[in-house]
Amino acid sequence: MRTVIVHILLTLIWSGCEPMLEERPVRHFIVEKGEHYSSPRFTETLQSDRLVFEATFDETAQYTFQDQAHQSSKNKLLGFADCNSKHHDNSARFGWQWYNDQLEIYAYCYVNTVRVERFVGIAQLHKTGRYEITIRDDEYVFRLDNGAAVVVPRGNTCDTGVYYMLWPYFGGSLPAPHDVHVAISIIH
Repeated sequence: MRTVIVHILLTLIWSGCEPMLEERPVRHFIVEKGEHYSSPRFTETLQSDRLVFEATFDETAQYTFQDQAHQSSKNKLLGFADCNSKHHDNSARFGWQWYNDQLEIYAYCYVNTVRVERFVGIAQLHKTGRYEITIRDDEYVFRLDNGAAVVVPRGNTCDTGVYYMLWPYFGGSLPAPHDVHVAISIIH
């Protein structure tokens, strides 16, 4: 009997030693109708050479502008300013647009004040996607889920960087035509 009790106690102790999975907070951003900036607003810096996060869009990511010339304007999801400079000088972030009845995801960068956009992939509404930007000496590497890497040159004025975070933003030149929601969980 004593052996059974010892075995039960040891089992309870060992089972309590299993590592717990860390819960990552999910931040729910809203860009209100007629606005560009999302809320809530945060002031944070990236403390790494890699930004990895998950994002989920819902049906509010769908929109159609009367003037179709604005339909291909990129909205901003998440990223960072680079090289101790303003984000219109040097930055890397994911952009998105509702175009051709799908949610298109782009690398959206400023490299020595020149805007660079490159198609990365398609995101599905209501499905969580994994987004990653890696900073290398002379380039940014973007990846959506397990898709192909998309490389964008990095500004040649960068030696070091304070990377301040850039949060969801709607536009281009036109504000959100209705409330737009996105949920983001930063992994790394």
